Amino acid sequence: MGGEQLATRHVICMVSDFFYPNVGGVEEHIFQLSQCLLARGHKVIVLTHVYGDRKGIRYMTNGLKVYYLPIQTFYNQSVLPTFITSIPLLRNVFLRERVTIVHGHSAFSTMAHEAMNLARAMGLKSVFTDHSLFGFADMSAIVTNNFLALSLADVNHCICVSYVGKENTVLRANVEQEKVSVIPNALDSQVFRPDVTKRPKDKINIIVMSRLQYRKGVDLQPDIIRYICQRHPHVNFIIGGDGPKRSLLEEVRDEVGDERLSLLGAVPHGQVHSVLVKGHIFLNTSLTEAFCIAICEAVCSGLQVVSTNVGGIPEVLPAHLIHLAHPNVESLTEKLEVAIKLEETGERVGPWEMYQEVKNTYLWSDVMRRTELVYSKVDQEESSADLVHRIPRYKKCGLVAGWFMMFLVTLQFLLLKICDRLWPVEDIDVVPNFPRIAREKYKLEEEEMLSSGISEPLLKRNGGSQKIRSSQPFKLKVS
Repeated sequence: MGGEQLATRHVICMVSDFFYPNVGGVEEHIFQLSQCLLARGHKVIVLTHVYGDRKGIRYMTNGLKVYYLPIQTFYNQSVLPTFITSIPLLRNVFLRERVTIVHGHSAFSTMAHEAMNLARAMGLKSVFTDHSLFGFADMSAIVTNNFLALSLADVNHCICVSYVGKENTVLRANVEQEKVSVIPNALDSQVFRPDVTKRPKDKINIIVMSRLQYRKGVDLQPDIIRYICQRHPHVNFIIGGDGPKRSLLEEVRDEVGDERLSLLGAVPHGQVHSVLVKGHIFLNTSLTEAFCIAICEAVCSGLQVVSTNVGGIPEVLPAHLIHLAHPNVESLTEKLEVAIKLEETGERVGPWEMYQEVKNTYLWSDVMRRTELVYSKVDQEESSADLVHRIPRYKKCGLVAGWFMMFLVTLQFLLLKICDRLWPVEDIDVVPNFPRIAREKYKLEEEEMLSSGISEPLLKRNGGSQKIRSSQPFKLKVS
């Protein structure tokens, strides 16, 4: 991956309200993509908001630098959309790190939208990855779609994780099709491998791993659990994840008993595989889903998959590896009983056959290379921060919303000029890069320590924050 000649070294800033220690598909995508880009030779930093006492600057695996900015959350782990109050802070980070591309993730992330818009105002390139699907009828979808259309009016390029997601984004955000690419999610198939020895032989475990919220279909699960537990005494449920709908499942647990329904709470991604291998069937009840990498992880771990037939899910797996159902209790319980019967009779596809078929389908190295092509494309585009070029792009957003956005963009331009006067660019220190040679040196030292039986590595592999040893300081060079 890193042996080929790197044509252009990009300085990429990943921005999202959703990142470690929060657990989810967006968080895992940002982390894994950043690791691959670092290994490729690019510089990558991550911007997110504070998580409890996790604030300031942290270094994660392989020198991934994370800014936990002092901005409090407003709703559902997203910051308050102010558009202008975060300008001085984000500007300072972009200038200190010499960022060239700002990559925002998730339509729900307010910080991502504000950072991408500020990047365009500063003459930087912006890329947006949409991980979700939205409808067009309910009020929340209408508001979100209008907000997304305003945000993406001035973005250089969009990435969607499925073709259904691309169609959805083009329609609801009024983005040109030529500016949208499809790059699927990925997983580490070396981590998610079958292990049938961890399964019980006299019971069948059904695994559910998701955020416990409405759009994940948690409201369907109580009736499904009651029905299956009543009809099949040897079938149990294990549910991992946390969220506002947890109380619904706790009520069902009180009815069926702890031995039939186990609620694990939030499960770190590093422990997801250890939960999956305990099961025989994986259940996904999402009401909307752009890709759903969880069903790929389940298949790689050797589980049958029962899932709702929504969004981009039919694109993800071949038909013989997934049981698709309508998003209602009757259809899901019917498909679950089919999977249970196949498990009991042994007529299901073997775990290792499933693994061999899927293991090379979704690779992070492939996602990285395709994302790198997007970066190279936008890097070659002309970029202008002048209002004369930016304001006309918002005319297509409607009379009221378009003119309101023009006013905000103009106000943003004036605030940037004030920031330039108060904190001139030449007075802002350039941050020294995490030295690649030193990082490789510490990797070698870590391998030697592990081989000699020392249990605490220098750079932990679990995605946690790192502290560099003070006994051997780095010689940092400004570039």
